[in-house]
Amino acid sequence: MLLRSAVPADLDLLTILVAEAVNWGGEQRVTVADVRTDDHLVRYVEGWGRPGDVGVVAVDDAGEALGAAWARVFASGRRGWGFVAEDVPELSLGVLPAGRGAGVGSALLDGCLGAVRAHGSRAVSLSVEDGNDLARAMYERRGFVVVGREGGSDVLALDLATWTRPSVARKV
Repeated sequence: MLLRSAVPADLDLLTILVAEAVNWGGEQRVTVADVRTDDHLVRYVEGWGRPGDVGVVAVDDAGEALGAAWARVFASGRRGWGFVAEDVPELSLGVLPAGRGAGVGSALLDGCLGAVRAHGSRAVSLSVEDGNDLARAMYERRGFVVVGREGGSDVLALDLATWTRPSVARKV
């Protein structure tokens, strides 16, 4: 597996991954078409590649996408579910079925956190739904802490000054 920077041409992939992330429990709650037309869901991908957008895409040895993690800032009047401040990017992460259970999500998270910190952000936030215990544990292992609540989800944040990239190399 290789991580590369997310680029504007990844818009369709990121749109698919928003649906994958919302449907984390296996039940199809939203479709890709929903992501494109729902005012809240589309915020995570519309105009991808605008200034401040940062992300990584995981690809297999054949160059096929396995997933992505990306972060973008939101204005308080058009915020995401994990919004904490206009200068704190909100992170999204999705893994396609072919990449699940192989450490792809962890590699994406670490790669994206490194990219967000290199971009100059002081912190990053996200939203994790109640019941999504695997994702929650992955975030908490990195130092994310609960800073708020939005509907049936916790808002988590990570101070990037205190985050340390795991030094253990993993083969995925």
